Amino acid sequence: MMVGGVAGLLPAKRAGGHVHMQNTLSRDETAEVILTLTRQVLAAPDVSSAVRPLLEAFVQRTAADGGAFFQVDGSVFHARAAQGDMPTGPAMESILTHGLPGDTPLLRALTTSDAPIIVDDTSQSPETAGFPALGVASLAAVPVLDRQGTLLGAFLAHTFAPHAWTESESTFVAATTGTITGLTARLLAEEAAVAARDGALRALGMALDERDRETKGHTDRVTALALRLGRSLGLDERTLTALRWGAYLHDIGKVCIPDTVLRKPDQLDETEWRLIRTHPVLGQSFCAQLPFLPDDSLAVIRHHHEQWDGNGYPDGLAGEAIPFVARLFAVCDVYDALTSERWYKQAWTHGGALAELSSQAGRKFDPAIVVAFIELAPAPFPNGRTVAGRHLT
Repeated sequence: MMVGGVAGLLPAKRAGGHVHMQNTLSRDETAEVILTLTRQVLAAPDVSSAVRPLLEAFVQRTAADGGAFFQVDGSVFHARAAQGDMPTGPAMESILTHGLPGDTPLLRALTTSDAPIIVDDTSQSPETAGFPALGVASLAAVPVLDRQGTLLGAFLAHTFAPHAWTESESTFVAATTGTITGLTARLLAEEAAVAARDGALRALGMALDERDRETKGHTDRVTALALRLGRSLGLDERTLTALRWGAYLHDIGKVCIPDTVLRKPDQLDETEWRLIRTHPVLGQSFCAQLPFLPDDSLAVIRHHHEQWDGNGYPDGLAGEAIPFVARLFAVCDVYDALTSERWYKQAWTHGGALAELSSQAGRKFDPAIVVAFIELAPAPFPNGRTVAGRHLT
């Protein structure tokens, strides 16, 4: 939660268990708060992180006991972030679980409003029907609209005790949200674009799974493993996104490999093996045509068969010359290959696969990453079995 920048700008006093403003901010002070909020929104890695500073400002600068940001999701609005004290009880639990219905009178009103809706007494306004049952006595609601005027979400700030919102509070809400809601709308649009790209890239990876029935499910499994390992190693969200996209597409170059080779039921000969080894370069060449794909994604695609000792392919890189995300992914890729059944081998046990990874640390794999992977899923290390003469991924 981002609490540092805005809190430092707001002189406050303790009131009813919350920190609220003692004095009305000047125009310059309000502008400084808006500037600080804008910086925090622009630096935020995701929508939830971006909206929290504004919710915090609502709670500290006005009489609001709490606030939340709700984002549209089909026909309902789901809470993405909250600050301060929130309503409790079965009705609120239902909202948190199932969302706020889009036909809620307040949300219907926000779809036709380009300005905040301030309600001093929720029991007297048809727009706030349902809120008194939650214990909400007054509220301020701010729509987040796209350029076409479509409602994407809403900021809601509430009090539990009756409250007449002052002119200074209403001015502050209007002033701060004027800029921040526009930035939030842009973030939501970017998030939707990322989600659309994510789905398309995953579909590409899964198409290869469908083509090679033996590896069906490999893409989703190895992606989940890589993300879990990446988070444990402290990768930031941008790098995790690049890792996820690279994982989806790591074997996409195999679409250029004939089925007679890719699905050959016998041992591969040297010519066929050389052809298989071209798939990382072919995959990178294909994916380099996607301008939004980060360098780390391309690194996973090209370098996930490199080895720590330099005996991998396609470039024979060694040690830390291999991009970190590719070193990380390689461990996950081989683990899934070992623990999956193929026509030429049975699935290895979890412990057997970990033992094999451990034995290859410092040769095929970055030893520090192997240690981190094993720490994520500790198990006894029975003797592993090796499989010669076939590619495992």
